[in-house]
Amino acid sequence: MSDTLSFSSLPLAPALLDNLASLGYQQMTPIQAASLPIILQQRDLIAQAKTGSGKTAAFGLGMLAKLNPTYFAVQGLVICPTRELADQVANELRRLARRIENVKIVTLCGGTPMRPQMASLEFGAHIVVGTPGRLIDHISRGSLQLNAVQTLVLDEADRMVDMGFYDDIYEIVGACSPRRQTLLFSATYPDDIRAASEQLLRDPEEIQIEAQHSSNQIEQHFFHVSQEGRNQAVARLLLHYQPSSSIAFCNTKIHCRELTEELNAQGISALALHGDMEQRDRDEVLIRFANQSCSVLVATDVAARGLDIQNLGAVINVDISKDSEVHIHRIGRTGRAGEQGLALSLATSGEKKWVRLIEEYSGISAQWLELDSLSDATESLLQAPMMTICIQGGKKDKLRPGDLLGALCADLGLQKAQVGKINVSEFVTYVAIERAIAHDTLQRLSRSQIKGRQFKMRMID
Repeated sequence: MSDTLSFSSLPLAPALLDNLASLGYQQMTPIQAASLPIILQQRDLIAQAKTGSGKTAAFGLGMLAKLNPTYFAVQGLVICPTRELADQVANELRRLARRIENVKIVTLCGGTPMRPQMASLEFGAHIVVGTPGRLIDHISRGSLQLNAVQTLVLDEADRMVDMGFYDDIYEIVGACSPRRQTLLFSATYPDDIRAASEQLLRDPEEIQIEAQHSSNQIEQHFFHVSQEGRNQAVARLLLHYQPSSSIAFCNTKIHCRELTEELNAQGISALALHGDMEQRDRDEVLIRFANQSCSVLVATDVAARGLDIQNLGAVINVDISKDSEVHIHRIGRTGRAGEQGLALSLATSGEKKWVRLIEEYSGISAQWLELDSLSDATESLLQAPMMTICIQGGKKDKLRPGDLLGALCADLGLQKAQVGKINVSEFVTYVAIERAIAHDTLQRLSRSQIKGRQFKMRMID
């Protein structure tokens, strides 16, 4: 290992270095190696890097390095475009802070009740991770004070501007200490972000990490389609390649909904994810996709940004993105952690100019295949292997995953292999059950007791 890529080459406290070693962080990723020395010098920074590059650990370590746990004031603030990304960032920060005693990290996002969040802030928080709208709510109510912020992070700034949070960001930054360090992370760096950074940052350093993927890690194919044959082509790709799970990217919310309906009509288990959905519905969709109750997630770029989905079998670009960097981000969701990935893209004659731009950007020639060359699979992925039961009880009822596993295996006699992921949230619990026995399990579980109580429950379909 190169000494320059070792975390021990940085001026970090022993507790942070020990924790990194225990988490299996062997050496710095390119974004960490480029940004951490600058961040630890207290310089403002603009970093162009994609999701999954290790940027959270970069700004997280910089934030924790100068945190004073005995001073109960908000010393670090991370602004994220979506609740999913905010939750992901907060969880990563908690992992990084494990060896520092009494560090409190609070998430402030819309779609969840205000009162528990206000109670958390009353007891004091060191780091806040939140979405713009909810942060503004707390600032206006006086429940969030930002005058002691030492480190401000704008994460995925390009998406926040795309989603119309421009003015909100200015208002939040205006409430922060003028002596803060500001770190801006963005996958792309368009003119509107450049203009914003000039007003929000002081003499920032700029770094750019290429958003490329190894061509031998992701098998990538392009297919010519007609506009009217596009959705049918998606079904054909799914039935031929049989990915265990896949994200199908559409450029519009309307196309998302239409494609999801068409796939479901053919018996392919698909769910839509787009910006018009209520937060609770978005959460349920992501839980069902992650626990294998759904095989295909049909999403827009904004909705899918910041999702941390492991072991994705394939990415399908139903619509070619006009932005080559967005295309690279999309396909980078498959082929992670050394696994072989698969990226399949559909293009009409009019969209081939966007494919040429992708070729120029990536330096890789597009491999075109004929849809007619694909075999029609007799066996299909049609139905997802699991189904999800939603139980009207959660952490507030002192429910834990072990309680559910006990009720299902010890009491009802299920095998552990027939029970999938168990997600316990504040008020509800989701449990994945093997599809063939799911309905029977729901009937039996609803008549039995969990921790001495009966809970209402339903199948999500």
